[in-house]
Amino acid sequence: MPQTGKFDSEFFSISSRNPNNTVIYLHKSLNIDNAAQILKQLSRFVYASSLVSLTLDLADVSQLDEYGALVLFEIKHKIKNRGLPFNITNISEKPGRILALVNFDTHVKSSQTPQKKSYGPLVRLGEGSIAQAYNLKIMISFIGSMVLSLGHILVHPRALRINDTIVHMARTGVDALPIVALISFLLGLIMAFMSSLQLSQFGANVYVASLVAMAMVSELGPIMTAIIVAGRSGSAFAAEIGTMRISEEIDALFTMGFNPTVFLAVPRMLALAVTLPLLTVFSNLFAIAGGLTIAILMLDLTPGSYMAMTIDTLTVFEVIWGMAKSLVFAVLIAWVGCLRGFQARGGAAAVGNAATSAVVTSIFLIILFDSIFAVIRSYWG
Repeated sequence: MPQTGKFDSEFFSISSRNPNNTVIYLHKSLNIDNAAQILKQLSRFVYASSLVSLTLDLADVSQLDEYGALVLFEIKHKIKNRGLPFNITNISEKPGRILALVNFDTHVKSSQTPQKKSYGPLVRLGEGSIAQAYNLKIMISFIGSMVLSLGHILVHPRALRINDTIVHMARTGVDALPIVALISFLLGLIMAFMSSLQLSQFGANVYVASLVAMAMVSELGPIMTAIIVAGRSGSAFAAEIGTMRISEEIDALFTMGFNPTVFLAVPRMLALAVTLPLLTVFSNLFAIAGGLTIAILMLDLTPGSYMAMTIDTLTVFEVIWGMAKSLVFAVLIAWVGCLRGFQARGGAAAVGNAATSAVVTSIFLIILFDSIFAVIRSYWG
């Protein structure tokens, strides 16, 4: 009979007849009902004893399930970590089948923290290039999807959700007007004040009107308005569609036979294509008003002379050129915002990441295309 010690319990007994090998005799059942308690008691014994080797005897075990098997494997793992021999003996038929189903090596490997591999700069460069190429492929695919969806709208006008488009016009246009007006007014005021410091030395204060009008209409008006809208509406597009993606509403649209691009992206793009050029016009007007304020209060110019110089400076081509740039910027902002929303995967953090990525990408593309317009304009004359 085995000799029991102070660590014996109702679930097992311990024999130390052989000083080089300690044997634990498990009793009756080892299953979900008692696995946690047995593991706690065995672990306490393993930590408190000076073992040379350990053997688990299952001759008296009649019931064993997956939880019991994991207890055995956990004890084996503790013993192996101490570099000691470990054995399981006298396994009957039923417990043996359970132990055969559970792969101990896989269990141990999964419990260990995987070590991150360190790659060289060339490998990281290659991985980054592949990721960017894949991202570019997705962007081009979404462009194709948008073009096909717009073509579908042209052929089937009733497919356009008019009510949603009007709602998005109100959100991207009317709701954005106050902030656009305020920033544009201050921008015009600052440009007029700073330029007057130099022009006043030559008695050319009247040309402040020309500088403000030309700078705003052809360059600063479209780009500043686009950046404001990108931060305001582009991020909203990405967050709205990203939330729908995560909550599987877009998958539901697919299931019901709706095209998500036609249903979600096209109304937003058309709304922004209408409102952004109009916001640019208002931005130009408020900037000119800001310059007029400085001209009246500080430069002793009359409203009539200021407006006359503004009208003489601007041409119809300048106004159309600025609105054309705004139209392109609107398409870019809506396209990027919707794309990032459709790409959102994961939890709540993915929505924030999509919104952030939409704003950053939109601003980058706005500046890039503005540079392209500047080059075209320089060659066009």
